[in-house]
Amino acid sequence: MASSSLSLSLLLSFLLLFFFHSAIASVHDYSGDIFENKGNAFVLHGGSEGIYASVGVPNATAASAGNGDSFIRFEKIIFRRSKEAAASSKSTNSPKVQAVVLKLRIERQSEGQPMEVKKPCCTPDLAKLQVCTEGTVIYRPSTQNPDWPQLLAASFEGDVIATLPSKSIPITKTGMYNLYFFYCDPQLDGLVVEGKTIWKNPTGYLPGRMAPLMNFYGFMSLALVLLGVFWFSQYARFWKEVLPLQNCITLVIALGMFEMTLWYFDYVEFNKTGVRPRGTTFWAVTFGSIRRTVARVVILIVSMGYGVVRPTLGGLTSKVIMLGGTFFLASEVLELVENVGTVSDLSGKARLFLVLPVAILDAFFILWIFASLSRTLDKLQFSPLLTGKKNDGQARHLQKVH
Repeated sequence: MASSSLSLSLLLSFLLLFFFHSAIASVHDYSGDIFENKGNAFVLHGGSEGIYASVGVPNATAASAGNGDSFIRFEKIIFRRSKEAAASSKSTNSPKVQAVVLKLRIERQSEGQPMEVKKPCCTPDLAKLQVCTEGTVIYRPSTQNPDWPQLLAASFEGDVIATLPSKSIPITKTGMYNLYFFYCDPQLDGLVVEGKTIWKNPTGYLPGRMAPLMNFYGFMSLALVLLGVFWFSQYARFWKEVLPLQNCITLVIALGMFEMTLWYFDYVEFNKTGVRPRGTTFWAVTFGSIRRTVARVVILIVSMGYGVVRPTLGGLTSKVIMLGGTFFLASEVLELVENVGTVSDLSGKARLFLVLPVAILDAFFILWIFASLSRTLDKLQFSPLLTGKKNDGQARHLQKVH
């Protein structure tokens, strides 16, 4: 009864939170980020997010996250170069740093994408042909909207610091948007950027790819809470007849409830503030890794016949624990790298390396489960035959006695 009361309390608390006003990009912070050399340019990727077009929301205040406005805002973006670079460029033209905002088309080509050119910067030969301005990025204007891509520039007027003008770019079309910072002068090598950009959707700061996940985890939390209420009530009712495997199922359900609820809180906070709460994300990832590990181990030991044809696992216990612990560590590292502090809609390159161990361990779990299940079924098929022969022998022995 205590477990049932606790589950009902969790359900009521969740319902109160779930029916609060919830909203659907995020704050990208730059703290001394360094540019990479690509072709004849130096490039820094500032972010990639799916953003919905602005919509009118009645009775919405300008300060609220869900006021219907979509934009990309540049706030306090400064570029810092070394004193040596500032001294060497006094006799030359003032070097520029450009910020380019691009919209990705459906056919996977960006409107005005400068990265299509192997050498993105305008060379002196091209400048003589009046194709572009020397020292700036070459781009192709959009055929659908001549104002895109959006370009902002900051110039070093003999100073160590250049400031990008604060500007808010309204988003009028739904799509995938990318931000790049460029500079073409090699004397600026070692340039770093500081500041932040704010990416906002009509109903909040959650990126477009993550927006549907907030409602998904909300409904999953509600479903698991309802399942937990039913399961724990039956668990308390028949607690004297509970099997050890049913304790493991109870643990999986409880972990699932905590995981889904934490993910929902994570996305609600992210959507409201634009900053991802690292603590909530960490615990959501951890509970999820534990749940996946326990679920795989339970299926494995059941397929081995634990509680059916064997009372213990014997010498296989250490191997099962080792496989489960290795899977937990690999899954935890992968999810932490992919989720904690992540605000962009694109996964990083590190995922390509971290997903491989998890995939291999998953495959090993599957192979071991099916191999063990096959052996367990064979034992169950032979068991009635052996039992029948034993009973026939006992019957013949009794007939001889009598």
